This record gives sequence, structure tokens and C-alpha cells, in this order.
Amino acid sequence: MAQQRKPQSSRTAEANSWLILDNSSARFSKRLRMVLSLILLLVIALVLRLTWVQLIAGPSLAAQAQMQRTTVLAEPAHRGTITDRNGNILAYTMEARSLSVHPGKLRDFMQERHELDPENVPEPDERLDEIVEKLPKMIDQEGADIKESDLRKKLTSDATYEVLVRNVDPDIAQKVVAEFPEITSERQDIRQYPNGAVGDNLIGKISQDGQGQFGLELSQDARLQGINGSRTVDVGGDGYAIPGSVRDEHPPVDGDAYQLSLDLDAQTYIQQQVQQAKDNSKSNSASVVVLDVQTGQVVAMASSDTVDPNGDVEKQLDQDKIFGDRNTTNAFEPGSVAKIMTAAAAIEEGKTRPSEVLQVPGSIEMAGVTVKDAWEHGTVPYTTTGVFGKSSNVGTLMLAQRVGEEKFNQYLRDFGVGQATGVGLPNETSGYVPELNQWSGGTFANLPIGQGMSMSLLQMTSIYQALANDGKRIEPRLVESITTADGSTVNPPAPKETQVVSPETAKTVVDMFRAVTQSDPTGVQQGTGASASVEGYQISGKTGTAQQINKDTGAYSNSDYWITFAGIAPADNPRFAIGVMLDDPERGTDGGGGGSAAPLFHDIASWLLDHYNVPLSGDPGPMLMLEKQ
Repeated sequence: MAQQRKPQSSRTAEANSWLILDNSSARFSKRLRMVLSLILLLVIALVLRLTWVQLIAGPSLAAQAQMQRTTVLAEPAHRGTITDRNGNILAYTMEARSLSVHPGKLRDFMQERHELDPENVPEPDERLDEIVEKLPKMIDQEGADIKESDLRKKLTSDATYEVLVRNVDPDIAQKVVAEFPEITSERQDIRQYPNGAVGDNLIGKISQDGQGQFGLELSQDARLQGINGSRTVDVGGDGYAIPGSVRDEHPPVDGDAYQLSLDLDAQTYIQQQVQQAKDNSKSNSASVVVLDVQTGQVVAMASSDTVDPNGDVEKQLDQDKIFGDRNTTNAFEPGSVAKIMTAAAAIEEGKTRPSEVLQVPGSIEMAGVTVKDAWEHGTVPYTTTGVFGKSSNVGTLMLAQRVGEEKFNQYLRDFGVGQATGVGLPNETSGYVPELNQWSGGTFANLPIGQGMSMSLLQMTSIYQALANDGKRIEPRLVESITTADGSTVNPPAPKETQVVSPETAKTVVDMFRAVTQSDPTGVQQGTGASASVEGYQISGKTGTAQQINKDTGAYSNSDYWITFAGIAPADNPRFAIGVMLDDPERGTDGGGGGSAAPLFHDIASWLLDHYNVPLSGDPGPMLMLEKQ
């Protein structure tokens, strides 16, 4: 039987079926290859990435990780002490502690401790209550005002770091940390000023972060601070140091200790007198400088209304107390107290002698400027000594004309006018005196009588120190010696010395200016500052009254004055140069009439001569002729 052939349509369907299978298989294989290729590429990429991380970036990433857990802790140096000439402490640093926490991690830390020891460590909420309740009682110290509400707020804040209490006694802080490991005890140095406001105009104050703010604390900040040390530690995830990880330790170098020429006893007494004088006279301020004439060192330098660094400073500033030292930062016109420079120039240049009689009229005209004396008078036969004893502007200018502008200008420079003393305090003024080529017609009618120039009280006192020291001016200094952390003593650079006039001229001028403090029942031979005299001692000095500038008009005021006095005690064997300045007093420093600073000079000179056991003057000195009879 003949084989039946499949119908054409069946064969075609079967062929198409195989074709479909072949095409599906091909597409699957292609997809598989693509997937395998992708997997291979991913594997290669991962291998390359791993290789890069392990071999190339690994060390850098490891270093970064190490840095993230490594902390360098500072080891603060102790700030140097400041003492007076006798070793009395003026400023020192007391070590204390501040108690702090890491609030953001505090609850987790408490929870971990609770889980490790649930029987002895309460849950976080109870632990917080315990800290808030017990910590104020444990701290309970003078000046500590710890409110439970403030504590709770800090303990539960979102901050990474909070200081709970400052200025805690180290022993108390240790007990706190032992009972509450959640709290960290950190060293905090506290600067102490045991004498309060006494001398603080010179000593200064530091800020809460330990930086000098004014006075020596500012000008000598770098040396007083010392050099902080450091140590490196690793910190765990809880923010606390990992035990045994301390390394790279560098011990701190403590700050230098400063011994000043200041006498604490003298500073205390004089500062009290200055404040009393300011209050009695109703002046804007009062200041006094005392220099040792042989060394130029500052014995005392007091200003009224000095801030007490131990008190509420903001409150004191609201009460018009001041930071800083007026004696070095404030410049004023000295007035007649500066006439001693004119006298020294005239004597040194041989233009006059103490006993020369000058016919002094009531006024004088210089370069179109008419200058009068403070009192009306006709022509008077004043001696050169009397010109200064009576403080005659006219007589002073007559002598200045003999000296001449160029010579007189040189004496001003040699006496230090217009130049900062370099005493060592910040923001010291240079004062002002015009350059010779800037002098106008009236300049020479002002400068010899103490107007048209300005100076600090320290500069003014330094002029008298020069004449008291045989004519040699020594730039005033406050720092006597410096002791480094290793115990070595460093002497500060020697101050500049200038021989302004000869010793003979200096002695003559000092003796002449005894006339200012001379008394005479008739008044004829009496000086302008008789109330500055000290019984048993020869006293030389000069009064001064200078008009202040009216801020509204820019002209000299007829009602506001700087009242000054500078003197030498004793005149026959000089020991101290003393400068006094009152800013626009309404009455005398004793509360009585007049506005002289001489009574304050008397009180201070008397105390100093007694305090230092200075021998009485063996000879009261001859009566000086001021006006020829």
C-alpha cells in the first residue's frame, strides 16, 4: 500500500514549529550571554573597587577613621604670678574644675550603665532626677548659684557639650565624678586678684577664656600665659577617652612671674587718697603718680574709680568705674606745672640766675599774641625765682625769649614731651607737641607756660624725676624683674637715660622751686603752693592750671580746668617725684574752697616720707626772695 504523504499544510506547520523553537533558543542564549556579561562586568568592577579600597585608598581612609576617633587634648600652662617689690601677691592663678556633660549621648550612656548593673544604677529618668537633686548640695560653695531648673535644662538639651558648673574645688569635683561618672571634671584656672581694685588699673584683668584684657595682663599676656602642653587620646563612640590610648604627651611650660616696682602699701594708701580727693573736690577724676627719682621706677600709680576685678564688672562700669590706667592713656595740657622746663632751659643756657630781678609787666605780646598773668598787676620786680614761685606767665615768656625757639624745642624733646615712656602698659599715649617746623606765631607764646602741648601724668612726673636725679631723665618702668618657669631671673631691658641738664643746673632749679611751697605771713614772698609743704622737709614743686577745650566750640573753656601739681620730696636729698592731676574740680581736694591739688600732694608726700623713714631735712633752707622790696 502506498505510503500516505502528509498534507502540505501539516509539513509547513511542523517546520514553522521548529523554526520558532530555534529562534526562541537563540534569543535565550543571547540574553543569557548578556546577563553573564553583566555579571562578569560587575564582578570585575567589584574586584577593581576592592583593589582600589584595599591598596590605594585604604591607608588614607584608615587615617581618616583614626582622625575621627583621635583627639588632641590641651594641657593648659599655669599663668604667671604678679607681685609687688616686696613679694606681695597682686595676681595669681588658682586651679579649679568645671563640671560638664555630653547631653546628646547622656541618656544612651545612662541606659547602658543601667543594663549592665540594673540593681545599683537606676534608669535614665531616675538618674537625671538624682543628679539634679544631689549636685547642688555637693557643690554648695560660696558664690555658686546652681538652680535645679538650669541643671535639668542642660542635662536634657540637644547640645553636644554643656558646662554644668564652673569654679569647683578640685576635691569636690573628684567626689562628684566618683558618684556620677556621667559628669566630666575639667581643669579650669581661676585668676585671683587678692587686693581687689588696688592697683588693678596697672595689673589689669583676664577674660573668662584666659586672655589679657587690659593692664599688664594684656601687655605681657604672651609671657604670662606660658605655653600650653598637649596629649593625644582615642575617643570611643560614647565620647569618652579610651583607657591606655594616651600618647604624644608634651608638658606645658608655665608662664613667667613678674615682680613690679610697685609698693602695695603705698598704692593702697594713695589710691584711697585719690578716690577721696576726687569725691571731695567733685572732679571728674583724680590721679597720682609716684616715681623713685634715682631709678625712674614706678612706686605707685593710682587713679580714681578703678574697677574691682573680683566684683560684678558690668555693674561697676554702669557706675562709671573704668578699665585701664588714666595715668598713661589720658593726655592733658599741664599748664604752669610745665614751667619748670623753661626754668631749666634758661639756667642751663646761662640766660638768667635765680636772684636776677626782672621787671615783669602785667602782659606781654609775642608774635601778635597778648599773654597776661592770672592776676592784674603793673610792672613788678620779680626775681627769676619769684617768676616761678608766683607762676607769672609774663615773666616765664620773658625768659623763654632769651632761650629761643630752637633751643627750647630741644629741651622739650629731651624731657620726653611728645614721646611715650615705654613703661610697659598698653595703649600708652605719646602726648603731643608740634614739630618745630609747624610752630605758628603764637606757638612760642603757649609752650613755655604749659599750653599748646599735652602729656600724660606719668610723662609730667618724669620731668620732675629728671631734675631730681641731677638732670638725668630715666624712662619710667613698672617691671622690676621676670622669673621664668625654670627659676631663671630675667632683667628687663635697661630704660633709656637722657642727661637733659647738668647736675648743677638741676640742683639750682630744684632749690629755686622751693619758692612755690614757701610760706610768708605777709604774702609777698609766699608761693602759689604753700599747702604742699611738709613740716621738717624741704619740698620743691609747681602748681598748674590749664584750660580745657570746650567740645562744642573748639575753643578754650573759661570754666573747665585741669588742676595739677608736681613736686620733689625732699628737695635737698630727692627721693620721690610726685605728680597729681584733678580733672575739672569744683573745689579743693579737702572739700574746702579753691581748686589746688597741693593739699593732696602734701598728704601723699608726708605718708611716703614717713613710710620709707626718710630723714628730716637738716636745714630748712634759706628764705627765697620772690619779689624785691
